[in-house]
Amino acid sequence: MGEATGNAMEKAPKKSRFKGIKAEFKKIVWPDKETLRKETVAVVVVTFLLGVIIYLLDYVIELGIGFILG
Repeated sequence: MGEATGNAMEKAPKKSRFKGIKAEFKKIVWPDKETLRKETVAVVVVTFLLGVIIYLLDYVIELGIGFILG
């Protein structure tokens, strides 16, 4: 008795879950090519700058430790 009820209840949420996912996908607003290009360039530039900053900090810390332990 519990198994039959459980199976019926498991199927209903899946259908409603997929309907909800479908509804959410319809709400997505995809960026145009220009916006996508600008945002991609911004991500690449910020990533490069952060890489340079981390490299410089690592180098300065390495020099400082080398001086202290020298």
